[in-house]
Amino acid sequence: MKQWTLMTALLLGVLSAQAASAQAQPGDIQAPVEPSSEGKTDEAHTYSADEVTKAASEFFGSTTEGLAKAIERTFSDYGRPNAYIMGTEGGGAMVVGLRYGKGTLQFKGGESQDVYWQGPSIGWDFGGNASKVFTLVYNLRSSTELFQRFPAVDGSLYVVAGVGVNYQKSDKIVLAPIRTGVGLRAGASLGYVHYTRKMSYLPL
Repeated sequence: MKQWTLMTALLLGVLSAQAASAQAQPGDIQAPVEPSSEGKTDEAHTYSADEVTKAASEFFGSTTEGLAKAIERTFSDYGRPNAYIMGTEGGGAMVVGLRYGKGTLQFKGGESQDVYWQGPSIGWDFGGNASKVFTLVYNLRSSTELFQRFPAVDGSLYVVAGVGVNYQKSDKIVLAPIRTGVGLRAGASLGYVHYTRKMSYLPL
């Protein structure tokens, strides 16, 4: 009985913490405009392919065939993003893996905010990585909506010329991390990424 009581209290604590993290906090930022009911945004407040390519090329230090193809693929699938995240991450895996990262969320014509992420993965996934990450963000109304868990979209991994992109999705919000760096991890793993306001070593 005591074990069940302890487990129930622990579960309630986790759920309470998750609910609190989903609420607006001081420092959270808003998108300049809200996405329409069709999931599209005003072009004045979204990034074009040329703008994304320029920003990503400056961030990664050069424009490569792989980067251009990854951006082209993402625009073909989801269109123009209304924000992006520039950051770095590290992680490793031996079937079960971990990933930690830090970056800056930037809305077009809006403010920026530091964000962190961490998460586990499981599947055919081996190796280690230290990568720069440029994440295209779709249908995000405010940074408050970012602070949650985003499951990986099964089968969305796309790798070309040393650059990889996959999709993470929660309701209408879609994230498309584009990664390049030392030791790109191979494999089709299942997992999620938890975005937070503060750094956490607990990958939950």
